[in-house]
Amino acid sequence: VQLVDNVRNEHFKRYVTEYWKRRSRRGVTLEEAGRIMRRRNYYASMMVELGDADGMISGMTRSYPDTVRPALEIIGPRPGVHRVAGAYLVVLEDRVKVFADTTVNIDPTAEDLAEIALATTAMARRLDIEPHVAMLSFSNFGSNRSPQAGKVMRAVEILRERAPYLDVDGEMQVGTALDVEQRERLFGFCTLTGEANVLIFPELNSANIGYKLLKHLADAELVGPILIGMNRPANVLERDCSARAVVNMAAITVVQAQEMGRNSGGK
Repeated sequence: VQLVDNVRNEHFKRYVTEYWKRRSRRGVTLEEAGRIMRRRNYYASMMVELGDADGMISGMTRSYPDTVRPALEIIGPRPGVHRVAGAYLVVLEDRVKVFADTTVNIDPTAEDLAEIALATTAMARRLDIEPHVAMLSFSNFGSNRSPQAGKVMRAVEILRERAPYLDVDGEMQVGTALDVEQRERLFGFCTLTGEANVLIFPELNSANIGYKLLKHLADAELVGPILIGMNRPANVLERDCSARAVVNMAAITVVQAQEMGRNSGGK
């Protein structure tokens, strides 16, 4: 294991200069760039961005915003991705579900929801989870004509246009997504096959509350939050998380780094 002192490391000046070049037209002076790069999350993000590390995990002793902000600022989203999102693997006794977006976008648009769904399904496949996607709402297939339900309905339309191969439907309630018998009996036209294992929530309130309810009431094991849509692997730990959670997130980050290495022709 190689330990790095971010201030005394040989790369420190290079990272300061690189950060200043990127932020100088946003009011950041060279002196201020030096102070910022002493912060470990900024330094680690620059290590990953410049190829001196394959990925990063952080956040055990910092708030989520303070941890994710440097990664978004320095590494940023992949080309063509407009919204980075956060996902959790919710590990129950006999199954695994993927929840998104649980941590980043407060009130995503229909376009955002579609992009989040595509990024989440790509992540699920990398983990050998074949995605069956439910776009969640309090409404079932037009039973409510509110703008909130209409947003999810529009997201499904966008997904059908962009990814006709994807097993996805909505808008639907969570019970409809998980109870196959009920869905087939009441909504025989629904194209979703089997029990949904990728659940895309309409906004941050419901997603954040949902995964925490399962953690505290059903003793679910949570793996996350996994940042999806990033240009390079960077993930955020829950504050005061367990050693097991750190190991799980390290494993996820390794999978992301391996996948990105293959896609770029690297090792």
